[in-house]
Amino acid sequence: MELRIRKIVTFAEQVMFEGEKEADPILRVFGVAAVVRNPWAGRGYVEDLKPEIKAFAPKLGKLLTDQIVALAGGADQIEAYGKAAMSGLDCEIEHASALIHTLRFGNYYREALKAKSYLGFTNTRGPANTQINIPLMDRHDTGRRSHYLTVQFSIYDAPADDELIAAFGGASGGRPHHRIGDRYQDLKDIGADIDNPAGL
Repeated sequence: MELRIRKIVTFAEQVMFEGEKEADPILRVFGVAAVVRNPWAGRGYVEDLKPEIKAFAPKLGKLLTDQIVALAGGADQIEAYGKAAMSGLDCEIEHASALIHTLRFGNYYREALKAKSYLGFTNTRGPANTQINIPLMDRHDTGRRSHYLTVQFSIYDAPADDELIAAFGGASGGRPHHRIGDRYQDLKDIGADIDNPAGL
């Protein structure tokens, strides 16, 4: 079975003002999504998803990584990153999840950015034009709250009922005028151990 990609959709915005104050530098936020036919559609319940994961996840990971790096103007222009999956109404959530929750998908993006953080994610289901939400975090530091952002966009004709969407998101920096501190200061303030915040 071949991976059938119906379309690639890109999203980009430049945030120039936030809260009546000019953003300096301008924050660039971008996303790229592949709309694909669900390879498990029409087959009933499929127990073993691994053959399609191994065949298709690397192709999507490489394609979307190349697309978002080009959209950003280079891997060094991406400070925050994340991923998302969406299932059409006749698809299991597990089907979309299968395409992105594998190192065969996300490692292409992670390695291109030389990133240390894991990729934040969402798994959702919806009809065409459902908003895709891609949570972002700093590519090297999961506790750096300035880079907690969300890429939001929709595709007017996707997903169809038998389609899946796989997506990457990124940003050139953190929120303009971020001023809520970071996880490490909170831990220090409450006297918690950075390596064991729950005290377990």
